[in-house]
Amino acid sequence: MTRFFIPFALLFSALNFAQTVTDSITLDPQKQLNAAQRLLSGNYASAVTVGAYGEMLYNQPEGDNGELDVQRLVLLFGYRFNDKTQFVTEVELEHVNEIFVEQAFVNYNVANNVNLRGGLMLVPMGIVNEFHEPTTFNGTERPSMDNAIVPTTWREIGIGVTGRFNSISLGYQAYVFNGFKSTSFDEEGGVDGFLGGSSGLRGGRQKAIQSTIDSPTLSTKLDYYGIRGLRLGLASYFGRTQAEDDIEQLDGANIGIAMVGLDARYAYDRFTARGQFIYTSLKDTEAYNTLTGRDLGSAMQGWYIEGAYNLLARDRAQKLFAFTRFEMFDTHASTAGSLQQNEAYDRTDITTGLTYHLAPGVVVKGDYQFRSNALDGGDVQDRLNFGIGVWF
Repeated sequence: MTRFFIPFALLFSALNFAQTVTDSITLDPQKQLNAAQRLLSGNYASAVTVGAYGEMLYNQPEGDNGELDVQRLVLLFGYRFNDKTQFVTEVELEHVNEIFVEQAFVNYNVANNVNLRGGLMLVPMGIVNEFHEPTTFNGTERPSMDNAIVPTTWREIGIGVTGRFNSISLGYQAYVFNGFKSTSFDEEGGVDGFLGGSSGLRGGRQKAIQSTIDSPTLSTKLDYYGIRGLRLGLASYFGRTQAEDDIEQLDGANIGIAMVGLDARYAYDRFTARGQFIYTSLKDTEAYNTLTGRDLGSAMQGWYIEGAYNLLARDRAQKLFAFTRFEMFDTHASTAGSLQQNEAYDRTDITTGLTYHLAPGVVVKGDYQFRSNALDGGDVQDRLNFGIGVWF
């Protein structure tokens, strides 16, 4: 764990001692809103609000055919019942042929510093899970560790409280959610496992599709914004996975999850930086693997650091960021019982490229990814990516 934490600690130290002269206009992390927050901001004349974001991508793995994809188009709808009560929903179309509800919740403003929320909401872990609109991050693809460990886009049904205390520059979120789904019976009466070494927890997201709940999980996040241009986050998630009544009594049907995350975003003049560290401890994985035949590790961890510089003059409306992101993540950081650590799951990605903001809400991206793993002779293809993203 030490080799993962040291680079991230250095980033935090550098950001904490930096001072800002001029904040970025649209990319200032202290002022940045995601789609739901924008709908809730109240800066609309009509009670009904409509918006969207989407991205079209081209991925070219080294030595293989490329792929063109309308990866996602998300339709945003909001309604303000009165000054205190609002409804927000996001309907996502993935790859043209799949439809999901990404968010659907009611927000009730109790007081200046307190909002109650209930419904389908994003789990506040890391940066990209909450801020995944294509104009809010560098890189054609989201960071790889956010796919396997966080895993983006992670949303579940729950209820909770959120708000901010500007006097101490602190925002907070606390929710009770249903958890990941871990197991089910297959058609032959065997047991399917949804969690594993390669994709981590990603396969267990229930996405509000007739979600099973046995025991609730607790998710919290604190955001500190007391230093100009800097935003720091500390998140946690604790609970157990869920299984249906006919299988949950089997030994190994459920596992315990304890996840903690640190993140930082910073803007100074034409320079921006961000970083993230996530550690997840999993309990009872030996019994889970015995029951399901999967290879789920007992711990996962990952981190990345990223720096970007705007190549255009500061007073120009357009922005052209050259960036580099270095990330390492391991879904077999440790294993339990007889399961051996698979070095193919210990991965490193270096992504470098350009992000061109044509106008607020329109971005063109291009980057190259150098990808590898710790396995001797491991064959991981490098990849060239291009994309167009919009958000309005």
